[in-house]
Amino acid sequence: MSKSMLAKVVRSAAPLTGQRAREIQAFGSVVPMPIALAEDTRRASADNLNQLLADTITLRDLYKKHHWQVSGATFHQLHLLFDKHFNEQNELVDLIAERIMMLGGVSIAMSADVAEMTLVPRPPKGREEVPVQISRLLHAHEVVLKEARTMARQAADDGDDGTNDVLVSNVIRTNEMQVWFVAEHLVDEPLVRADGQQAD
Repeated sequence: MSKSMLAKVVRSAAPLTGQRAREIQAFGSVVPMPIALAEDTRRASADNLNQLLADTITLRDLYKKHHWQVSGATFHQLHLLFDKHFNEQNELVDLIAERIMMLGGVSIAMSADVAEMTLVPRPPKGREEVPVQISRLLHAHEVVLKEARTMARQAADDGDDGTNDVLVSNVIRTNEMQVWFVAEHLVDEPLVRADGQQAD
């Protein structure tokens, strides 16, 4: 490339890398949003949703861990089920985070911050047996459902119908459905011969 061609590069065409500045909004704060909800209501909902977001991110990631590490006779069906539930939880993560932003808040995002906030117990790094994996998932779902129900009631009492709808229509219903699908794998029943049948 000739020097004349290089000279034609406009300075504004070059990326401005390495930029640093102060935060434009602190975590835990809310900015004014013209959505006909009081600041106190929006702050309370955003705080609640951030706790739920941290726990939902943790549940989502627990599904991916178990998707990779599941083993045994039910490997194929659980491998697929865990991945399906991971994707559904990932949709909830996005929905909850965006609701926080709609309220004028700041959604929790980074894994280190999520790890500090979550109420879901941390699993070991290693591989666990299927019944333990499922039990961990069920406990995490219960954490999410318990707080989602409490938060939904508070949002309804505060007149925050949008947050209430996200919690009831999406978070609670999705988690209840997933609990049903996962919990049925822990039923202690015979696989080949009906209970009480005698061998020939």
